[in-house]
Amino acid sequence: MQLYNTLSAEERAELIASAGENRLTLSFYAYAKIKNPQQFRDELFLAWNPLDALGRTYVAEEGINAQMSVPASNFEAFRATLEEYDFMKGIRLNVAVEQDDLSFLKLTVKVRKKIVADGLDDNTFDVTNKGIHLKAKEFNELLEDPNTIVVDFRNHYESEIGHFVGAITPDVDTFRESLPIINEKLQQHKEDKNLLMYCTGGIRCEKASAYFKHHGFKNVYQLEGGIIEYTRQIKSEGLESKFIGKNFVFDHRLGERITDDIIAQCHQCGAPCDTHVNCANEACHLLFIQCDDCAEKMHNCCSESCVDIIQLPEEEQKQLRKGIQKGNLIFKKGKSDALKFKAERNVFEEIKPVKISTVTKIRKKRIEKKLAIGKVEHFFTKANVGQFIIQNNELNIGDTVLITGPTTGEERLTVNSMMVNGKETNVSKQNDKMTMQLSFRVRKGDLIFKVV
Repeated sequence: MQLYNTLSAEERAELIASAGENRLTLSFYAYAKIKNPQQFRDELFLAWNPLDALGRTYVAEEGINAQMSVPASNFEAFRATLEEYDFMKGIRLNVAVEQDDLSFLKLTVKVRKKIVADGLDDNTFDVTNKGIHLKAKEFNELLEDPNTIVVDFRNHYESEIGHFVGAITPDVDTFRESLPIINEKLQQHKEDKNLLMYCTGGIRCEKASAYFKHHGFKNVYQLEGGIIEYTRQIKSEGLESKFIGKNFVFDHRLGERITDDIIAQCHQCGAPCDTHVNCANEACHLLFIQCDDCAEKMHNCCSESCVDIIQLPEEEQKQLRKGIQKGNLIFKKGKSDALKFKAERNVFEEIKPVKISTVTKIRKKRIEKKLAIGKVEHFFTKANVGQFIIQNNELNIGDTVLITGPTTGEERLTVNSMMVNGKETNVSKQNDKMTMQLSFRVRKGDLIFKVV
């Protein structure tokens, strides 16, 4: 009985590419009293694994919080697995604004003390006494009220790339930090202002609204379904988006565009940019904002020292990072000393609408079909030649290929020449060993895709 993921991210990516089926990225949560979280966790894994459902899910005695990727053809079957439980009957599934078949590459279901790390003792207040839920139209209307204070209950790296106009955006690394800070700063507005709050999918506001009502705030409101549901409603109802920029998401995409406004800057050069990336040095893995020019110049790294490290042989890199636990340090997004242009702001003086920086060129992911054809067997450093094993389909001169890996990132090129089994040829077929000249370094196990 399989209760844990057995495939690597690279293996899963190859299977998804080979399947050629569209997938849906979605999220959901539910607060409920779960007597045996471990048993609940195992039941979910056994139900989801046959459906090829992937993602990250936390379960606890207080409920469930999930971000998932599901084959479109299995969407209703996946929903049915949730409907088996009374507390999830009719549950809202927040489907992502932008889709990416590779948003999640593993199925992870973990038992946690809480489904959101809020740092609160739930026994000290009534967690069911929540704020008034507002739909998009109602939320927009209350935003226009001069007696409204709107607060972003996400972390600084989330609000940096997108937020509601006029929102207070706490400069915090975690949700639990924001609660006492906002409570202290807004004490004088407990009774005379509307406290309007929002987050990504609504789960943080469920607890935050009850917390603030417990602390004496009279008029507490929250955006139902968060930014994800808000976006769906404004599009379906033709409403004006009061949210500007991108919505940060915790999967491979790292963000989905809501409007064409870019309100952030590259952390390395200061140019308008709102694209989050992870440092290519696995021992660092810092998540920061990087523009295309800096990505090319810095080889997808956050610092020169990390650039030096990724040039070392893979085994030497593994030794350097052996025993080092980075943990949540990678989430110090934009606050590393290695980054020159870090976001610094006095958020509690930004209740007035922010100045929007709009540019015509916006970095967007390519939407294209890719066929997995093989993987890297070896890289000859002195000759700058990569050796590949072709496992599926075939490769021809003139084809465009994409080579991806944890440290390689994403590199693409057009095949102009290649050697197969020691002879120059125009085509490489299944089980062939193919070599070609590369202008960048690749690693053993990197995947190669043909763009069609």
